[in-house]
Formats: sequence, structure tokens, C-alpha cells
Amino acid sequence: MTLDNHSGLPEAYDALLVVSFGGPEGMDEVMPFLENVLRGRNVPHERMVEVSHHYELFGGVSPINAQNRALIAALQQELEIKGPNLPIYWGNRNWHPMLTDTVRQMASDGVKNALAFVTSAYSSYSGCRQYREDIQRAQAEVGPDAPQISVLRKFYNHPGFIQPNVENVGTALQQIPQKRRAAAEIAFTAHSIPKGMAQNSNYEAQLKDTCQLIADELEHPKWQLVYQSRSGGPGQPWLEPDINDHLKSLKANGVTDVVVAPIGFISDHMEVLFDLDTEVSQLAEEIDLNVVRAATAGVNPAFISMIRELVVERIRDSSEKRFLGTRGPSHDVCPVNCCLPTLGRPVAAKVSA
Repeated sequence: MTLDNHSGLPEAYDALLVVSFGGPEGMDEVMPFLENVLRGRNVPHERMVEVSHHYELFGGVSPINAQNRALIAALQQELEIKGPNLPIYWGNRNWHPMLTDTVRQMASDGVKNALAFVTSAYSSYSGCRQYREDIQRAQAEVGPDAPQISVLRKFYNHPGFIQPNVENVGTALQQIPQKRRAAAEIAFTAHSIPKGMAQNSNYEAQLKDTCQLIADELEHPKWQLVYQSRSGGPGQPWLEPDINDHLKSLKANGVTDVVVAPIGFISDHMEVLFDLDTEVSQLAEEIDLNVVRAATAGVNPAFISMIRELVVERIRDSSEKRFLGTRGPSHDVCPVNCCLPTLGRPVAAKVSA
């Protein structure tokens, strides 16, 4: 049993589905959105209220939906020019357009066999398996007319993801005075998840590979993988160190300049805007630390081309899959025990987007 229906045989794929987290686009949507995110999860109500205040700073609008629209527009143009010219659909886990509604529309349009691109580069329950479960749930709700949907592989070590991040981190380093640049630290940051969840996936190992690939390309050995956006109860261990604690430690050890590189995210959504551009910026000012935040992959042409490449390799059932490093390309079909949640009821690894 797997969480994907890809049989390993060439298929006549007739659509591409972009699957993402979703986010509100107005203050009246914030609490319903957060209730969707946290339904059945072991996250304190106080945390939901706290996160709702984050959205107030931005008028209740998460940038993730606009960024997904931009990604889809760029990808549609890429497919129209280079092929395959597949229609692109978009469905979210937590807010409109909801995944079930999108799968229902796909069925109504006659789509039979689609590919899915999930906007998460790494393997974990919340970043991979849960999306596959979301797809299966949507298919079940739509019924026998629902299309088959096969999820594209994870891309954390694909050149089309690494190179835009190399460019972005390099650009950020250039903003540090040359005489201090070599001594600057890079803080690669990603969303923290419960340690129990991390132990059931390759999340940490994949993140470290991404960091190492970027740092090696830049020939900049001073780096550390850190985490942000913890959302669980205080008694539950999550991945550390926290970005803010790490910056305080660097300052205490005489570091003057830090590039913060959010390689755990593909675009500048709420975790980046609030946790980094707001909270980290405030901390940096308080402790007199020069922090430069690197951009995310976004709609970098190499990243958009990568998505097309993932589509083409699956259509052709190709064994030639590009990757960097020694770990090899991520698998197409997840084994039954891949990326299991923590013991007991799954917890929310994200409460904003």
C-alpha cells in the first residue's frame, strides 16, 4: 500500500494540480482559517489568538495565495511555451480554493489523470504525507468520478531549487561590507516540527543537505541550520535551535553580521513576513546585530523550469532525474511507513502561512 497511485508505468496525464497550505485574504477570514488549521490538533487556543494578531499587522491577508497565483501564471506560461500544455488547477489544505472543491471541478471538467505539485520541498508528515492524505480525502469526497492524482517528487536537492537560493543568499552576502563578509554567519531557517515527527522522516537530513549544497556553492563555511515558527505546547519537544536564540548566541560570541536564509520555504509567506521580517528584525535592532534576510525561490525562472522538469520526467517515466549531492533524487511513490506523524493524534506543525 502507498499514498500515491502512480504505478510506475507511462500515463496519459491531462492536468497539473498545485497543492498548497492556503491563507486568509481579509480579517473576517483569519479566525475561520485558523480554526481549519487547528481542528483536532493539540495546539493551545491562546496560540490561535496570538497568530490572529500576526495577521492584523497585514490587514488579515496572507501573501501565500497571491504568491501561488504568481507561481501558477509563470508556470502556465512555461508550459505553453515549452510543453506539455496542461491545464493547471490549484487547491489548498486550509482555505479557498479548497482542495476538495478543486478536485470536484477537475472531475466536472473531465480530468482523469493528473499530476500534483506540492509547494513543500522537504519530506515530513505535515509537508508531504499529510498533503497526500488530503488528496485522498478529497478524492473520496468527490467520489468515483474523481481523477487519479500522482504527486511529484520532493525537490530539496534539485538544481532548480538550489541555484535560486544560492543566488539569493549570495545577493544578501553582498549587502554586508566586504571587510566583514567572510566572517558573516548564514542562518538557514526552516519551520520547526515536533521531534517525534522529525524522527519519522528525512526532514532534518534533507534540510542539512540543502544548506550544505548552498554553502558549498558560495564557498562560505560559516552556517547553521536553525528553526522558526514553533506552534506546539511548551511541554512538547520541537526541533531547535530557535532562530532568535541562535542570533542572541551569535551576538554574544562577537558576530556582527548574519544572513538569514529561509530555505525551508519556497516563497515569502506569513512565516517569513512575521517571524523573520518582523520579529527577527526587531530582535536584531535590540541587540545591535546586522541581519540581512535572503529572498526565497519565488518565481525565479530556474525554479519554474524545475517544476516543468518534474512534470516531464514523470510523464516520460524517466530514470534520469537531476539532483545535487549524494542522497539521490527523492522517490516518486511514498512507502506505507514514510513520514508518519508523531505517536498519537497528529499535531499542527504550521499555524500560519
